[in-house]
Amino acid sequence: MTVVLKLGGSVVTEKDTPDTVDGPALADAADAIAASGVDDLVLVHGGGSFGHPHAAAHGVSRADGTREATAIREIHGAMRTLNDAVCDALCDRGVSAVPHHPHSAGVRDADGTLSLSVDAVAAKRDEGFVPVLHGDVVTHVGAGATVVSGDELVVALADGLDAERVGVCSTVSGVLDDEGAVIPAIENYADVERYLGGSDDTDVTGGMAAKVRALLGLRAPASVFGPDAVGDFLDGETPGTVIR
Repeated sequence: MTVVLKLGGSVVTEKDTPDTVDGPALADAADAIAASGVDDLVLVHGGGSFGHPHAAAHGVSRADGTREATAIREIHGAMRTLNDAVCDALCDRGVSAVPHHPHSAGVRDADGTLSLSVDAVAAKRDEGFVPVLHGDVVTHVGAGATVVSGDELVVALADGLDAERVGVCSTVSGVLDDEGAVIPAIENYADVERYLGGSDDTDVTGGMAAKVRALLGLRAPASVFGPDAVGDFLDGETPGTVIR
């Protein structure tokens, strides 16, 4: 049973301090993953204070591209640094985490559709490794290179690997309504559109609204939950908001 889990960038980094890992939060998430013993786990993490500020500085987003090699290398390099920190935290706890960089595995066609090869991810998974992907920059036909978000990767991986469960760990305990209460389930974007806004921090990938839109397209059910519920999700529960 393939499980795809995303750790949000604002969970594992200090989003108000560029290029800074949130050590305690990353340690807690790594502890929960290590304790779960989940087989066939594929992990994705967001950009947080690593990818987003560098992308914003160069004017690069999911829609706006660059042909500057220096910009591409800077954004990708920042994400590799964060990916190393995530993999290190997991390996220190006995999890066989290995990096898998979307920059070399994905491409957008001219209309913006992402194509991500999952064969190598599946091979790593089948060999007992935990592939760790991340938000990144990918070649975009006709636009140079654009950002690919962790949420897009979750969708591509879940569909390509026929995942049975998907979890997205955010800084909040689920998708919230206008009174701050967790919405238990979402089946239609129109029903919750009025509650969803962008991120308060520098985020070039669209915040919660883009997250919900992406997850509604999955065949597998997805749960959006806070950091304290990583272990619960990996134990088979459906914490936070379930998106179908």
